Amino acid sequence: MKSLLKSCTVLASVLSLTTAAVAQEPLKELGPGEGALSIVAWAGYIERGETDKNFDWVTEFEKKTGCMVSVKTAATSDEMVALMNEGGFDLVTASGDASLRLVAGKRVQPINTALIPSWSTIDERLQNAPWHTKDGVHYGTPYVWGPNVLMYNTKAFGDKAPDSWNVVFEEMTLADGKSNKGRVQAYDGPIHVADAANYLMFHKPELGIKDPFELNEDQYKAALDLLRGQRQLVSRYWHDAFIQIDDFKNEGVVASGSWPFQVNLLKADQPVASVFPKEGVTGWADTTMLHADSEHPNCAYMWMEHSLSPKVQGDVSAWFGTVPSVPAACKGNALLGDEGCKTNGYENFDKIKFWKTPVSKCESQGECVPYHRWVSDYIGVIGGR
Repeated sequence: MKSLLKSCTVLASVLSLTTAAVAQEPLKELGPGEGALSIVAWAGYIERGETDKNFDWVTEFEKKTGCMVSVKTAATSDEMVALMNEGGFDLVTASGDASLRLVAGKRVQPINTALIPSWSTIDERLQNAPWHTKDGVHYGTPYVWGPNVLMYNTKAFGDKAPDSWNVVFEEMTLADGKSNKGRVQAYDGPIHVADAANYLMFHKPELGIKDPFELNEDQYKAALDLLRGQRQLVSRYWHDAFIQIDDFKNEGVVASGSWPFQVNLLKADQPVASVFPKEGVTGWADTTMLHADSEHPNCAYMWMEHSLSPKVQGDVSAWFGTVPSVPAACKGNALLGDEGCKTNGYENFDKIKFWKTPVSKCESQGECVPYHRWVSDYIGVIGGR
């Protein structure tokens, strides 16, 4: 609930969402580092070896550049937008449901790709992706991408892995003889409406949903109705990855949408696995974006270049369970392994419905329910309305 209440703080910027381009000129040349760098990031994205000494892509950067890195972890895209609106940060690892809001709100600035020597090594599928490119102008550097998977407890499901999201949307008796009621979780963010819409695309084709982020009034109502039913099953709406991990370990949770990060940490000592259900999945492709009022732009550009090195890309992907934005990272990385990219979904790019911000003028059907409605209505769903 905390993160959803925070969502209210970004309603003003969402309501004024436009397609206007940010007016700033990108940095023309790179000077010396300013000695500091502040990053808003998802949990597990900026590691300095504190959790596991093998995963550290900050210490070497600090030694090389003199830019001392500080990190503010955000649990949802709405929290990232709110933090960037408040200011005081240099970079943010924004997902597609936040990136264009930041552009429209003039909270991020265009980047000069000529100051990022490794730009040419980025996966061609991502170089001009619509979630960070507007009218041919780039507003960030691709970081990593991945799916929202169905994580489940293998003991609760017996010998047969679940093949559908129905285990978190509909009440049923699981293989262990117990109901799933009170043993499933859902994501504590309005973008979860898209997961419900994705489920309905498969099971109720008569609704005519073509894009889970572009819903007319009838489609949107059906998604909310599904989420209200789910409310009766959910033990917790999660937004903190580590709390979800604890819930799977100690609170009897057996199924939830999740990130590969939690799966990787849990499966080391817990009966946990994950699947791509038959309905498909939503996912995220995250972009390192530069704040419009960054106080340390040189350090920020140095970090964006550092973030594209095959070593960093491979290490991040091994740690979080993501796919690198730099294909060269898929071979020769000791932590990721040569099969890591395939395991994490490199070949599934076209099967993932990547997060984006719902807007009123949509491509698939003209008029759609905008994101500010998703925010207020999802708070209502969680509150039992």
